[in-house]
Amino acid sequence: MIKKGYFLSVQGNDIVDEKKNPLILKGINLGGWLMMEGYILGGRNIPEHKFKRKFIKRWGKASLEEFENLFYINFIKEDDFKIIKNLGFNCVRIPFNYRIVEDGSKFRYLKKVVNWSRKYDLLAILDMHSAPGAQNQDWHSDSSGVALLWRKKNYQKKFIEFWEKIASVFREEEAVAGYDILNEPVCEDLDVLFKIYKDVVSVIRKIDRKHIIFLEGNRWAQDIDFLGSPWEDNLVYSIHFYAPLEFTFGFVRNLKYPGKIQGKHFSKDNLKRLLNRYYQIKERYQVPIYVGEFGQQSRCSYCGKEFLWLKDTLEIFKEFGFSWTYWTYKAIAGGMYPDGLFQYLDNPSWVAREKLIFGWETYFSLWEKYKRNIVDSWQTKNFKINPSLAKVLFDGIKI
Repeated sequence: MIKKGYFLSVQGNDIVDEKKNPLILKGINLGGWLMMEGYILGGRNIPEHKFKRKFIKRWGKASLEEFENLFYINFIKEDDFKIIKNLGFNCVRIPFNYRIVEDGSKFRYLKKVVNWSRKYDLLAILDMHSAPGAQNQDWHSDSSGVALLWRKKNYQKKFIEFWEKIASVFREEEAVAGYDILNEPVCEDLDVLFKIYKDVVSVIRKIDRKHIIFLEGNRWAQDIDFLGSPWEDNLVYSIHFYAPLEFTFGFVRNLKYPGKIQGKHFSKDNLKRLLNRYYQIKERYQVPIYVGEFGQQSRCSYCGKEFLWLKDTLEIFKEFGFSWTYWTYKAIAGGMYPDGLFQYLDNPSWVAREKLIFGWETYFSLWEKYKRNIVDSWQTKNFKINPSLAKVLFDGIKI
């Protein structure tokens, strides 16, 4: 797939390869790695910066530096890219915290991602999951509860400068499919969001005219109408799809799909109607659609019927010609949110599902005593593949 001197590009409403043949991206997210998320590590969804402040308070800055590097080195390794390739995926989406770019010593991990992608003939989508000041109020943007990116010019300036740096480093890298410039923005003023998008695209295009730029919709990547017609070459519009949340996130127990969910019947026809609005935009504006995130809480690793929602969703993506990356590759098995294709099922003292303090917050007290064990447990060799999920995704890759 990756050929020296060739880059993916956009032709009409298709992503195309070096021979101008349409290419559907079918991949997976490496969630919780370069942007740590509480539930993926078996705990509460406190923002990453808050977790790290507490870690420093208990163990000091030097220990946090050691912790970070051990986590980045072990949670995802080169072998994971080999696994992803062998499973049949053709791309990986890499969510990262802007602090990875800000800290020169950490930026090397993004470079490793690209090198491993090239080695295993995968395409990397670089996704800024957390922007300076935070682009929404949720933990997964490393927010303290307020989206300050839209209010503070200095944060906007930093945001643009970081993408200038990324584009400068990767502009000649064929293993990069493109830049997903901002994960799940939530901005009350669409004019502000649109202007920032225009500014970022303009800065990137002064450096790099080769790579695709993925633009996510407002309101957690739901609303893309405001983007209108693409104003630059090689733009792709990106959505996230988790409807209905009560089912896919496991917020309400004992729901069935197809079936009545929160007073409304959900079936493949309903999902198709929800996704059709994006297909209409694809056709009207002649722009490709990429589903950067979608997924469901499995609840039962061996219950094949649990994944009818996923099966139907993948078939609709196929019909509409949408590219996609599943959320997510690996996670400590829990009861809410889309869990990993690979799950950590054990319950050592640093997972402690039954206790008041559980998951990654146990590290505050257990790090020195169990450091070696904790670090080893992060590696994918200690996770089990969810066979039912793997089958549905594998079938989705083949269709």
